[in-house]
Amino acid sequence: MSAEASVGSHAADSAQPAISQPAFHNTDELQNRGLLGSKYVKLNVGGSLHYTTVQTLSKEDSLLRSICNGGTEVTIDSEGWVVLDRSGRHFGLVLNFLRDGSVPLPEDHRELEEVLKEAQYYRVQGLVQHCLSAMQKQKDVFESVCRIPMITSAKEEQKMIATCRKPVVKLQNNRGNNKYSYTSNSDDNLLKNIELFDKLVLRFNGRVLFVKDVLGDEICCWSFYGEGRKIAEVCCTSIVYATEKKQTKVEFPEARIFEETLNILIYENSRGSGGLHLLDSRGSGASLGAGQSEEEGAVGGDRRVRRIHVRRHIMHDERGHGQQTVYKD
Repeated sequence: MSAEASVGSHAADSAQPAISQPAFHNTDELQNRGLLGSKYVKLNVGGSLHYTTVQTLSKEDSLLRSICNGGTEVTIDSEGWVVLDRSGRHFGLVLNFLRDGSVPLPEDHRELEEVLKEAQYYRVQGLVQHCLSAMQKQKDVFESVCRIPMITSAKEEQKMIATCRKPVVKLQNNRGNNKYSYTSNSDDNLLKNIELFDKLVLRFNGRVLFVKDVLGDEICCWSFYGEGRKIAEVCCTSIVYATEKKQTKVEFPEARIFEETLNILIYENSRGSGGLHLLDSRGSGASLGAGQSEEEGAVGGDRRVRRIHVRRHIMHDERGHGQQTVYKD
């Protein structure tokens, strides 16, 4: 009896590993089969835990559907969580899109790009198209908005003008920079200059860079730049002599300002595209007209460029206290 019992116990011991060994090797396979037959799915996406249904994950022909139907191998931990080695920051947004078919997207462009990357990774084409449409709308809005830089320092102004590939129009507007009283029409004319600036911005948006300077020494002065150099200047302030006192007068030379804005368009495509050939209409042997001057620093001895590098219709007030330039129409 003892020998038979011993043989029986040895047979049982030898049979036990034969039963448990297949279960040990096929753990992942059984877990995948469990995912196929289950209704709910637990997802661990980069440490972010999500609990959803197989029906939700299978709404689109995506990587998530492939995981659910066993087409893609996944790692399932001992607690039954499907582990995805991906950032879980925007995974909730991906799930909400699968649930509802639409989802509010972040307004920040960088976050929107992150959502797009996640949608592309999970192959959720509906969300991909939703992100692309939102990015295109942002681009259209950005291009249609008129943005006017404000000068904060002389160094910033020099860098902005030197690096800009567009013509530049600057309005220097500093009403407080005045030690005399203004004439009766000066405030109205100052406002008219500002209004004209806004209208020109709307009309030539995208073709000309318009900047404002409220820290300069001039009360109201227009400057026009091409290829990083000042081409023309229209100063709208002068000192006038009233009875027993001096006053500051602000003028509104609308026609001259508009003319100089049109003239500056000649530099619109000049950098790197040979746009200076437009200047040939002046003639290579044309002489300088009244009010024109050649300024130092012309590049390469190109007289066509130096010939229009002038301060148009501007002259200095020769009176005793005339510190500013005066506009002569």
